[in-house]
Amino acid sequence: MHRFDLDKNSVRELNQALHEHNGSKENSTWMVTNPKGKHAVAVGIDAPLEVTINGHVGYYCAGMNKQGRVVIDGNAGPGVAENMMSGLVRVTGSASQYAGATAHGGLLVIEGNASSRCGISMKGIDIVVRGSVGQMSAFMAQKGRLVICGDAGNALGDSLYEARIYVKGDVAGLGADCVEKPMTAEHEQELSELLEQAGVTGITVADFRRYGSARKLYNFDIDNVDAY
Repeated sequence: MHRFDLDKNSVRELNQALHEHNGSKENSTWMVTNPKGKHAVAVGIDAPLEVTINGHVGYYCAGMNKQGRVVIDGNAGPGVAENMMSGLVRVTGSASQYAGATAHGGLLVIEGNASSRCGISMKGIDIVVRGSVGQMSAFMAQKGRLVICGDAGNALGDSLYEARIYVKGDVAGLGADCVEKPMTAEHEQELSELLEQAGVTGITVADFRRYGSARKLYNFDIDNVDAY
């Protein structure tokens, strides 16, 4: 295992070391200590690395992740896993604003709560939040799945495209063009698989509701002008 102490070396040096990694199995596991809220920790990984960050992180941790499996053993600041392409990012605590923003793939698991705009403009990522999310989550979400095991704030799914949203708790309000949709056996199976992948147990999929796009905003229509 590689051990990297951010009290002794810089975040730039850490990221450079991760980028230069040759992918050999004997050197694929990393332990990062003393992050102390530093920003942009473990960004731009493009190899099947196992990275554990022992503590809280600041902005954009694990951004642009590809192939890597990053565990943040603490809380994460704004933009965790932003623009992620593949792999896994797990936050054992809570996450701040716009977690998983613009991400194209992979799985983001937040074991605590997520703040506002979780999954904003998501483009294929799967996000599983064990707790609740704030306002305007999944705003302009284009593709992927957002699973919320707690409650959702106001304006959920505003201007949604084809992403699917599953919520177990209460929804404060839906955004423009977001509506509740039937929960079929297909969706229950999909949700069950997502929860299993995220390691979330003890939750009944039948307790969830599904939300998606009413598809009224794809093209301008004068009859829907109040919704724009």
